[in-house]
Amino acid sequence: MKCPFCGHGDTRVIDSRAQDENTSIRRRRQCDKCGKRFTTYERVDTIPMTVIKNDGTREIFDRSKLVNGILKSCNKRPISMKQIEGIADEVENAVMTTLDKEIQSKQIGKLVMDRLKDIDEVAYVRFASVYRQFKDINTFMEELAKLQAEKDK
Repeated sequence: MKCPFCGHGDTRVIDSRAQDENTSIRRRRQCDKCGKRFTTYERVDTIPMTVIKNDGTREIFDRSKLVNGILKSCNKRPISMKQIEGIADEVENAVMTTLDKEIQSKQIGKLVMDRLKDIDEVAYVRFASVYRQFKDINTFMEELAKLQAEKDK
């Protein structure tokens, strides 16, 4: 690390401490040339995930929108908040661990549907009706038929 006082390229760490609940590290450094001390902070640099909406617009991934969408589909269903948070955690982890920093909203919807299908079929169909933008009763019935066919296997 370059010394901010004399510009010398060699400094050494004399003390390191975790800060902010172990999300950053505070380091005290000393310049090998001028002997002056200074402090640096080290933290993980996170690049926000961008969601590409159906209309082509982009926005930063928002976990609260994910949870709200799941909550709406689970309204008056026997699904605990812990299960909803678990789905949101799994989907958020899947989204954040992708190598790309952009993801289609359709992919997020698919991830949610895959998890809801295993927990509650009614919540799954509710979510699917918004996610797949059912236009009429026929598309709704087609989705129910697919769900029934998978269940019969």
